Amino acid sequence: TVKVRLASETDANQAGWVAVTLNATQRATLATRLAASVKKVHVTEGQHVAAGALLVSLSDDDLQGGLKAAETAVAAATTQVHRIENLAKQNASIQAEMDMATVQLAQANAALAGVKANIAYTQIRSPFAGVVQTRRVNEGDFVGPGMPLVEVEGQGAMEFTGSVSEGEAKGLKIGQTLPFEVEGKTGHAQITGLSTGGDPTSHRGSIRARVAKGGDGLRSGAFGRLKLAIGASKVITDERFVAKSSLVQRGELNGVFVVKDGKAELRWLSLGEPQGDRIPVRAGLAKGELVIDAPGELKDGQPIEVTK
Repeated sequence: TVKVRLASETDANQAGWVAVTLNATQRATLATRLAASVKKVHVTEGQHVAAGALLVSLSDDDLQGGLKAAETAVAAATTQVHRIENLAKQNASIQAEMDMATVQLAQANAALAGVKANIAYTQIRSPFAGVVQTRRVNEGDFVGPGMPLVEVEGQGAMEFTGSVSEGEAKGLKIGQTLPFEVEGKTGHAQITGLSTGGDPTSHRGSIRARVAKGGDGLRSGAFGRLKLAIGASKVITDERFVAKSSLVQRGELNGVFVVKDGKAELRWLSLGEPQGDRIPVRAGLAKGELVIDAPGELKDGQPIEVTK
C-alpha cells in the first residue's frame, strides 16, 4: 500500500480562466519575391529600427543591368515621339506613326517601372518602427521567393491570443473587457476578436484581446490567463480537465490513475489541446472522479491510501 495525493481540483479545473499568450499587435515576417544572394544584413536581434529602415540588401547586379537597358529604351522611345511630333508640325507624318510612337513609349515606361519594382524587392525595409526579433539569414546566403528573412515586432499595443471552447465563449462578445494575469502582473484586456468555430482537431475557437490597462513591463511571448465573465464561468464548470502533472504516458497513449475502491485504476483518456497547465478531457473521465497527482511508479490495481 502506498500513499498518494490527489490532483488539486482548482489546478485541474481553473474554471473561469483561459490560457493565452501575449504578443505585439504589430508583427511582420519579411521576405522577398526574388531569388538572389544576400549582399548585406544591416540589423541583428534586439535592434530597434525605424519605419522604412533598411534591414537586408540582396544582390541586384543583373537587375541594374536591366535598369540601364530599360532607361535606354525609354530615352529612345521619347526621342522617337519628339521626332514624330516635329514631322507632324510640318505635315510630314501621319497619325498612325504618332500612335505607334506613343504606344512604344508607354511600353518602355512600363518595362522601366517593372525593373524598378524588382530592384525595390532587393531592399528589405521595416514596415513600421519596432524591434528585430529574429534574423534568419547571413551574408552570402541564397534566398528564394517567400523565404523568411527577418521578423520585426512593433513596440505599440500588446494583445493576448488563445483558444476557447464553445462553453467558454458563451457570454463573451467583442468589445468586452476581461481581467488578466501574466507573470505576476494584472490588468484588463478588451476582446477584439472572437471565433466560436471549432478547430477540427481541438474543437476550440479563438480569442484575441488587446491590453487596455496594466500593460507596463509586459514582454512578448509571455504566458498569461484571461478571466472569463461570470456567465461563462458557470457554463464551463461541468467541463473536465486534468493537470499535466497527473498524466501517465505509454507510447501514444495518455491516461491518469483514479481512486476506485481503495486502489489505483489506470484510465486511458482522449485529450484535447493543452491550455497552460491543464488539459481538457474529451472522453474517459467521469465528473467527480478523483485523479491521483504525480503517480510516479504507481501500477494499475495497486492498493493506495489517499493523504490529505
